[in-house]
Amino acid sequence: MEQYEPDRLTPPQVAAVRRSLRNGRAALTRRSLLRASAGGALAAGGLGALSACGIPAAGMTRGGTSAEDHSAAEKVVNFSNWTEYIDVDDKGKGHPTLDAFRRRTGITVRYTEDINDNNEFFGKIKPQLAAGQDTGRDIIVLTDWLAARLIRLGWVQKLDPSNLPHAYRNLSAQFRDPDWDPGRAYSYPWQGISTVIAYNKKALDGIEVTSVSDLLDNPRLKGRVGFLSEMRDSVGMTLLDMGKDPGKFTDDDFDAATARLQKAVDKGQIRRFTGNDYTSDLAKGDFAACLAWAGDVVQLKADSPDVDFVVPDSGYMTSTDNMCVPNRARHKTNAERLIDFYYEPRQAAALAAYINYVTPVDGVKPYLARIDRDAADNPLIVPDKAMQAKSHAFRSLSQKEETAYEEKFAKLTGA
Repeated sequence: MEQYEPDRLTPPQVAAVRRSLRNGRAALTRRSLLRASAGGALAAGGLGALSACGIPAAGMTRGGTSAEDHSAAEKVVNFSNWTEYIDVDDKGKGHPTLDAFRRRTGITVRYTEDINDNNEFFGKIKPQLAAGQDTGRDIIVLTDWLAARLIRLGWVQKLDPSNLPHAYRNLSAQFRDPDWDPGRAYSYPWQGISTVIAYNKKALDGIEVTSVSDLLDNPRLKGRVGFLSEMRDSVGMTLLDMGKDPGKFTDDDFDAATARLQKAVDKGQIRRFTGNDYTSDLAKGDFAACLAWAGDVVQLKADSPDVDFVVPDSGYMTSTDNMCVPNRARHKTNAERLIDFYYEPRQAAALAAYINYVTPVDGVKPYLARIDRDAADNPLIVPDKAMQAKSHAFRSLSQKEETAYEEKFAKLTGA
């Protein structure tokens, strides 16, 4: 069990949060990173809530605390998710998969798009969780590092496998065993998010780019290379290129990776570190090549014949956004039924066809092909075995490591 200690963000962590909100994944819609408006500020209670003190330790054991389950009497489930991260009907108002779930089960989903940033959302729900109170939510979707924190704190409930037959059977092997939730006892992925190398063929003008080394070392690309402002992506991809495992690296490995990036910054090889704004640079050819998120690349390729991607032989980084059931949720069984519903390949295909992220569900391809053949054949949406084998996740960090690494990365990027 890990005791809860109030978060006091260090200056580098504050910079990381602001960087993420300004131009990282937090600034993006999840359906189309190209159509989102970047920017935004922390809502009231954001940074202030994150640095608040005086909340007592939760004192809970790993596995969370249940409440009386009202699922049988109350045919509802309260689902909090990121914006534009679910299928939408032609009128732009309804969600076909949620409607299908209601018709089948009689359970109404109260769906709320109230997650804009992991840290901000954590600041919103942590007072109730720390006090052992119901958050009013039965499912919350958190990026892997924050899901790991809540599991360590004992603030999410262990899931009942008997309610999750499809999820247990159809969860893709590459997502089954993260170090922060071995065997997926407390969470199931909503979607995966992969980091690859994207390039503009016209801007490259015959230059071959197949690796991070090409980005960092080829003098013909000087000043035309972009890396991401998200530490786990840029450092993780660099570690892989150096033959290091991002799931097992040491402090010395991290320092070596940041030193390599710093060298590229100093000699002007890296033009800048960006969030989603790299999409414009890449489409225009200001970036000849850059690190990119797969969801972006799918959209960019659809809009520009010059944009394409490559997965380095050394591998690529993958993170996940995960469904969890918080402590004291009133409708745990209903929540588990909804999680399991999205692990039916037909439902997962409907979701993947709309949002274009990496589906974590095996068996999706034939169903997705009936909706969108190109999406079904796209390894950025449905990874084949070769693609899955190259996937790597950034290991869990302690609070001490998080502080130290973000400080070093902030110095590197000038944040």
